[in-house]
Amino acid sequence: MTKDIGLVPNWHKQNTELVVEKIVKFFKQRGIKLEIANEEDADFYSSVSLSEQLKDWFGRLGLIIVVGGDGTILRVARDLADWDVPVLGINLGHKGFLAEIEVEQMERFLQYVATGDYSCQERMMLEAWLCRGDEELAYYLALNDIVVARGPFSRNIKVDTFINDDFMESYFGDGVIVSTPTGSTAYSLSAGGPIVNPSMELFVITPICPHSLYNRSVIVDGSDTMKLRVDSRHVQVVLTVDGQVRFSLEDDDQIMIRRAKEKVKMICFHDHSFYRLLHQKLKA
Repeated sequence: MTKDIGLVPNWHKQNTELVVEKIVKFFKQRGIKLEIANEEDADFYSSVSLSEQLKDWFGRLGLIIVVGGDGTILRVARDLADWDVPVLGINLGHKGFLAEIEVEQMERFLQYVATGDYSCQERMMLEAWLCRGDEELAYYLALNDIVVARGPFSRNIKVDTFINDDFMESYFGDGVIVSTPTGSTAYSLSAGGPIVNPSMELFVITPICPHSLYNRSVIVDGSDTMKLRVDSRHVQVVLTVDGQVRFSLEDDDQIMIRRAKEKVKMICFHDHSFYRLLHQKLKA
């Protein structure tokens, strides 16, 4: 590889130090330069973007290895989307769909990395604007999902949905999930949404505990735009991005959502199969 490899561990995870030691030893033995983010360099509890925390790395990396669970990979992918650097996840979590490698298989796959025997799969992202009246309050990128949901002690809410400015449905219940194909195996799946191959270009609208038997998930073309309008009736409503970024909403707040120009490049290997992974992760 002509560029360095960046290693971004989640030091809050159990066994991270041991896994990092093995990775460092592996690449050192092969004379491959590794840039390692210590806990001060990449603080996952900080509100400061990782692109700012790791700004000295910009332009110098050919690959980023992330050690952690899906939440760690989501944060890296979202914060470093502008870098256009492939990401490889090593799973220290539970049922991680984003991590390509389990720790037990690590050395075999790192050998592929060392020899450049891998490919990249592009994953679409969502971008969203939160608007209150004529004011734009916030802008977000998401790899998994954008969620509008009631607070923990709130009553049911109504979320009006529009596709390309055409009214589609009013969802009554606990809220609405708008997910990418990558996010279809996350919160959307738990809410009864379909599983979608992550290489596809679309997004899925899934109601959360809807108070209507006919409310089902809707699959929307990736070129469409979407608007969510909140009718909270003065109860607590929260916007979440990838389950990590949160913002309290008010009546008549609007969230504009569309496919982002940024894409995440996920490393995969010659024997990668989404359907085999799906079987392994979902089997009892």
